[in-house]
Amino acid sequence: MSETEKTPIVEVVGVSKRFPGVFALNQVNFAVYPGEVVALIGENGAGKSTLMKILGGLHRQDEGEIRIDGKPAEIRNVSDSLYLGISLIHQELNNLDNLDVGGNIFLGREPLTGGFLRLIDRRKIAEDSRAYLKKVGLELSPTTPLSSLSIAQQQLVEIAKALSVNARVIIMDEPTSCLTLTETNRLLKLIQELKSSGVSVVYISHRLMEVQACADRVVGLRDGRNSGSLEKAEISHDSMVRLMVGRNLDLKKSVTRNGDRGTRIELRDIVSPFFPSHKISFDVRKGEILGLAGLVGAGRSELAMTMFGIVKPLSGEISINNQPINIRSPRDAIRNGIYLVPEDRRKTGLITSMTVRENVTLPDLWNYATYGLVSYKRELLSAENQRQKLSIKTASTNTLAKNLSGGNQQKVVLAKWLSLQPKLIIFDEPTRGVDVGSKAEIYRLMRGLSDAGVFILMISSDMEEVLGVSDRIAVMREGMLTGIIEADDFSEETVMKLAVAPVKTAVQLAS
Repeated sequence: MSETEKTPIVEVVGVSKRFPGVFALNQVNFAVYPGEVVALIGENGAGKSTLMKILGGLHRQDEGEIRIDGKPAEIRNVSDSLYLGISLIHQELNNLDNLDVGGNIFLGREPLTGGFLRLIDRRKIAEDSRAYLKKVGLELSPTTPLSSLSIAQQQLVEIAKALSVNARVIIMDEPTSCLTLTETNRLLKLIQELKSSGVSVVYISHRLMEVQACADRVVGLRDGRNSGSLEKAEISHDSMVRLMVGRNLDLKKSVTRNGDRGTRIELRDIVSPFFPSHKISFDVRKGEILGLAGLVGAGRSELAMTMFGIVKPLSGEISINNQPINIRSPRDAIRNGIYLVPEDRRKTGLITSMTVRENVTLPDLWNYATYGLVSYKRELLSAENQRQKLSIKTASTNTLAKNLSGGNQQKVVLAKWLSLQPKLIIFDEPTRGVDVGSKAEIYRLMRGLSDAGVFILMISSDMEEVLGVSDRIAVMREGMLTGIIEADDFSEETVMKLAVAPVKTAVQLAS
């Protein structure tokens, strides 16, 4: 490293941050050098996002100092952060779906025309947006409504927006949590291009294989404190896990179960309104975890929404142990013991302005009521029981859900269904944005539920998760079921062939 490169672009010295009942950061030190990819790792609640929000101007530290190019700097708001060359891509998307793609990329920085009239120059927005969209591999028009894009595509728009501000440091908080393998590889390549051009990247991810692939240096946080760092030659999966949790974790695949063919939930010729020309038929067996794989846009989440009654199926039948059930709304699904843990927990899994207690008890309020009056004590007892069972990190069940880390919010979504009597739980991306320790807890929970007789359908874009957790794997492409893979035939290649191959070929591979 040359003399000029020894001065960090951004340096955090002894920064502390407190929230009610929580010491989020305690004397944390962190530095980013020019043209460096530094990964920030830690369990949920370790303080990673809080630290980055301080650098991004969303929070202000209670103690400590921020330095830019070796000089003290004050970051009071997002504008200050952008002016200093720092761009933060949030874990939870903060774009506006009532605008088009170009409008989101240049939001708050719109080029103007028309002199004193100060009209927004939409032609220039479209022209400039195309270059940034091309960099992130999005082949679409800047005038495309954002609301029509998938979550993965919206994530890429956020990355394009960060590139458009010509930032010196780009902070990526869980950038690949909803990207396909191809999109992830494109992003990792883009990071190397940014590095080559002198832009530094702070990369936050629970996907340790990605960290190992792109990071020059790794910094760990644990319980709001620095837990150590790793240079390039020291980075490995086990060393990162030890940095995060202070111990080794046994994440080996458990013995594959053979589900009970006689006790099952069966889908017969289900036609979703999202893909009206395709029928879906398969079964979920008692005592197994059925993985549902496929590329983004394959129709997996849409199928889950149909099974949960968010949209009505055009035709077909769902049966439990050969007894047909009628699902035309989420209320019907809940009444029949079918629950959905959705992909986007903040928008559709939680009411973030409500407390943990209120979220946990909301689906079954009548169970906590007497003569129509909800018992606070009964709610509190149930929520506290789930908090302890799932190790939800919060000072109190009366904490607002929006103040929890992403992984702990996911646990609250699980808690509200586990407080009932589930027959089938559909997990849509169950460990998106969840740290390696919490992943292990969720996998054990899923296996425990399966062993207890709960039917489990797991939708996942994480290949390691699909292969490591599932007992059988169903694969979809463009609304079609292209095959089901038994445990003896599990491999990444087999799954990918089914995800992209023509239907006839795919079915032959699975047979």
